Amino acid sequence: MLVYTMFLYEVARALRRAKARFAVVGGYAVALHGAVRGTVDLDIILAFKKKDFAAAETALRGMGLAPRLPVSAGEVFDFREEYIRRRNLIAWSFADPRDPTRLVDVIITHDLDAMRVVKIRAGGEDLPVVGVEDLIAMKRASGRPQDLEDIRALKELS
Repeated sequence: MLVYTMFLYEVARALRRAKARFAVVGGYAVALHGAVRGTVDLDIILAFKKKDFAAAETALRGMGLAPRLPVSAGEVFDFREEYIRRRNLIAWSFADPRDPTRLVDVIITHDLDAMRVVKIRAGGEDLPVVGVEDLIAMKRASGRPQDLEDIRALKELS
């Protein structure tokens, strides 16, 4: 898990340098809140601003990650609602062509500005992480078995 954790810090630093407003969600967020959870892909949300999508694309591409779909930040931002409604796309995925474990999913169904974000200190860094209540709401909306298990684990923490 150490290798994956290092990837988390690398992504967070790149997004900060690019001035992309982001927060960690998904399995990493569950683990950062204190529940035992293994995951490979890093899920993040962005502020629904074109500049944040562009900054995230610049940061992730600068790390050697490439979008899995041939779409730009501008296209994802401009056609986000259509992608969600007509194509059932919930994430704009980036992967390292040389190392498939280096994977970032930018969740496009939720706006950072509508979420409560907390700073969690890990590895000597303060990481922006979606708060437990909003994380539970996101996972409840998904309804996948792993997300339901994550909800149970997060509720046990309180």
